[in-house]
Amino acid sequence: MGMMALPLVVGLDGSDGSLLAVDWAVDEALRRELPLRLVYASLWQRYEGALPAVGRERPSERVMAENIVGTAAERVRRHGSGLAVDTDTVPAEAVSALLAEGRRATAVVTGARGRGELKGALLGSVSLAVAARSDCPVVVVRGDKPALSGSHERVLLGAGEADTSGEAVRFAFQEAALRGCELYVVRAWRYPAYPNAADGTPGEDSVLRHEERASALIDTLVAQAAADHPSVKLRKKTMEGPARKVLVHQTSAADLVVVGARRRSGHFGLQLGRVTHTLLQHAACPVVVVPQTT
Repeated sequence: MGMMALPLVVGLDGSDGSLLAVDWAVDEALRRELPLRLVYASLWQRYEGALPAVGRERPSERVMAENIVGTAAERVRRHGSGLAVDTDTVPAEAVSALLAEGRRATAVVTGARGRGELKGALLGSVSLAVAARSDCPVVVVRGDKPALSGSHERVLLGAGEADTSGEAVRFAFQEAALRGCELYVVRAWRYPAYPNAADGTPGEDSVLRHEERASALIDTLVAQAAADHPSVKLRKKTMEGPARKVLVHQTSAADLVVVGARRRSGHFGLQLGRVTHTLLQHAACPVVVVPQTT
């Protein structure tokens, strides 16, 4: 990858989820031959010292930050011998810190739930906000042991529209090639409503038409990347149903799910769409959101 390879950045927050993210990032950095950068963002420097010390038993944020970063760095040394790793504690709010890091990163990796968030709560607001606005791919590490250890030997690609998916397709092929595993491309389609049909069932020909259209979309979407990666074993599947349900269901047999997201330049706010939102909260494996800059 050469000297100029941009690092894989991991956002740390001291939670169990962020340690799983570190482990996942070590494997990925080794696969891609990338340096690793561990970042803990906290506003502690802004208020520490301004507050009276209440007893000595509560560790200061500074000590806690050092512990969090130190524990993560130690994990990297144990799991990924020989990986280049650097660490940083940034006096900034987590989302803006990770978005800034993303401008100089191959990808940003986070856990699915932050420190202090309820176990049953929806996805951590930090990972959601970063995934929605990052300039580079964001990996939210979640799911079960088989997925985290790569034992399904399958990368799942949710085939979206052409204008949101080009970068995601390239990322998914690259990932499948690096892992030496199957790439499973899934496109969901829906029965149209037939208000005029007496029994409300769509005709055979229309079902076929929808399936064919979904299938043709997959073919067009992957043609170039498939030609660039002839070694990747490719499987394509069209499925009837809401895309978010179809894809979440398929994640139980995948090590990674890749989806595209559209970024309109100069446009802020969440642009994830329901499918990505649902995957980030319910997928059984890590989710990669790849921005398509338009």
